[in-house]
Amino acid sequence: MEIQYLGTAAAEGLPALFCDCETCRRARDIGGKEVRTRTQSLVDGKILLDFPPDTYAHALRHSLRLGQIQHLLVTHSHMDHFFPVELIHRHEHFGHHAKGMLHVYGNAAVEKAFYDAVLIDRFQVHPLDDAVRFIRLDPFVDFMADGYHIIPIPADHDKRETCLIYLIEKDGKCLLYGHDTGMKLSAEAWECIFRHKYDLISLDATMGMKQIEGYHMGLLDDIAFAEMLEEHGCIHKDTVKVINHFSHNGEMTHQQLEAFAMEHGMVAAYDGMKVLF
Repeated sequence: MEIQYLGTAAAEGLPALFCDCETCRRARDIGGKEVRTRTQSLVDGKILLDFPPDTYAHALRHSLRLGQIQHLLVTHSHMDHFFPVELIHRHEHFGHHAKGMLHVYGNAAVEKAFYDAVLIDRFQVHPLDDAVRFIRLDPFVDFMADGYHIIPIPADHDKRETCLIYLIEKDGKCLLYGHDTGMKLSAEAWECIFRHKYDLISLDATMGMKQIEGYHMGLLDDIAFAEMLEEHGCIHKDTVKVINHFSHNGEMTHQQLEAFAMEHGMVAAYDGMKVLF
């Protein structure tokens, strides 16, 4: 399997849109890997993970043919992970020769956001019935998408909705995509996670060296998370451990994140990074 990290920032991007903190000033000055768009990933060019406002920019930067993708997994309804009004552009009037149906998977809050966006009056002349279909997910209820076995697992994030992280399996390979979440997962969620062996884990590292109670993780949480997986026999010597979803509030440069990751056997994601596993 291959995962490409199209964007690797938290909600505000990095540098943040209206921010003049030291971290954002430094990112503007240095550029390169210090500049991050909102988090989005692509598995094997077939399974899109999240749909932020930066999706169009990602398509341009990485020469993506998004009209050929038929499966979009959404973690939760926050705008940096789901910007559904863009989905109207998959209608034939806007996007010619798209491949079949785009299946959008998510929780009830994502479903509401989807219909609130695509059913507004000015889009009524371009119904999406033949272009985009929403499928509501329930935690732990697995399903197949284009040969991929997918399990949605409830995250430790916004308590107002059932935010999800995803376990994705195909051809003997297994990926755990852990964005956005804190460490306080339910016992049932941990049990589900511990039942599998992973070739790549992608962990929320929003807070840098800081730690908060739930909602997001920091680097010390990522170490603890990986150690728990190791204790339960869920990772092996070749498991790739990626830290991702960075905020300026974490107050770390990519160089600092990279040094920390290397010290702890991890990889610090950057926009455009590809990992084959």
